[in-house]
Amino acid sequence: MKLKSINPYNNEVLEEFDEFSSSKINTLIGYAGNAFELWRKSGIAGRSVLLNKAADILKDEKDIFSRSITLEMGKPIKESISEVEKCAWVCEHYARDAEVLLQREAVATDADLSLVVYEPLGTILGIMPWNFPFWQAFRFAVPALMAGNTVLLKHASNVQRCALHIESIFIKAGLPEGVFQNLTLSSKNIGQVIENDNIKGISLTGSDTAGSKVAEAAGRMIRKTVLELGGSNAFIVLDDANLIKAAKTGVKARLQNSGQSCIAAKRFILKRGIANEFIQLISEEIAHLKAGDPLNPSTDIGPLATVDQADKVRLQIERSVEMGAEVLAGGKQNGAFIEPAILVNVKPGMPVFDDEVFGPVFSIITAGSDEEAIALSNQSKYGLGVSLFTNDMQKAKRMIPEFNEGSVFINDLVKSDPRLPFGGVKRSGYGRELAVNGIREFVNIKTVFIREFSEAGGDYDDQADVKKNIGPR
Repeated sequence: MKLKSINPYNNEVLEEFDEFSSSKINTLIGYAGNAFELWRKSGIAGRSVLLNKAADILKDEKDIFSRSITLEMGKPIKESISEVEKCAWVCEHYARDAEVLLQREAVATDADLSLVVYEPLGTILGIMPWNFPFWQAFRFAVPALMAGNTVLLKHASNVQRCALHIESIFIKAGLPEGVFQNLTLSSKNIGQVIENDNIKGISLTGSDTAGSKVAEAAGRMIRKTVLELGGSNAFIVLDDANLIKAAKTGVKARLQNSGQSCIAAKRFILKRGIANEFIQLISEEIAHLKAGDPLNPSTDIGPLATVDQADKVRLQIERSVEMGAEVLAGGKQNGAFIEPAILVNVKPGMPVFDDEVFGPVFSIITAGSDEEAIALSNQSKYGLGVSLFTNDMQKAKRMIPEFNEGSVFINDLVKSDPRLPFGGVKRSGYGRELAVNGIREFVNIKTVFIREFSEAGGDYDDQADVKKNIGPR
């Protein structure tokens, strides 16, 4: 079977890739298992040098990599460049901080010495999506590699050139053979990888449907999993908010990557008194944006990744209109392009409220009170993140615990940051990427308990005194 990269701007086939055979897949998994025994002993300092080299390659060749992103999935080129630059940032972040994040920890117990030690698990499989083809792969792979694991990447079928670029970056940076490998493989054949005994963990970023299937297969094999799944983030604007700044942020939050982002603002929950003014402001912001060829640096909105994806968004709009929503502006489809759409009279039960809309659709919902806004936000099967806009910080702080979300952003859009944990609850998945939480997902958190019977043994009652002598893993 061949995997195809198709330019969504003009529907031209860019490249075809032969899917790996079962025997080749098993051979590569074996290489990863063998490489792990050396990589885990390579030391954090040595791994940091190589990750910094990967960051340098990303920065030096960002024009090449960003062009492949845009050609394969349609992201405006300026966003593709930013994506590559963010990958360099995550490499540098973990190269600098991994030693501290994986520091052995002394714990005061009745032992002479008790420790918590973080050790790598082995080979980790990453199943990654097409919407951020570089960032999501690096977000998963870099902390796993720095922890001492080896990595196998199974990327989305339509971004195989990006997948090969990513593999080449790690090879050029000097990672030993087998430490990072790309698997040219369709989703229907991923089962044989999950079932291989060399696979010790799986990280998937994708839809909740895909996550459920992978979690089921992994569960049969007792494999550790991290699932970063869909989202239907609320963007809440209260009547005391700075509406101009909220509108500018809201348009950016909804239209990044042409609306194809799990953390994009999707449900705009507005206090009734400011709803009309806010809609007018976002309409004005949208009018200034340019749609067109994503390779043109002036383009703000490109096509969706596939015509099928655009068809799905159009049907979500049409079904919601049939249920009583009204299209205030936009929403027309031309191939893989969807005009930014503003829908009003949106209610729970409609596809544009209940489901994840992976396209440029502003679903407008009004609330009569702060409490109703919170309830509408939580009335979702997803729980990835929420944005709240208000000038009353005391009110904001009181509201934060009421949101059933993986993250709450006050007066800003939801975004991922290497310094902060990223992930969700409910059908948005489980586990965390990034920060200390991400690098500790695929490690063996080992307890060490030492009791000395020799009279020469030291007094470790105050174990804080020995912590500085423990050193990194």
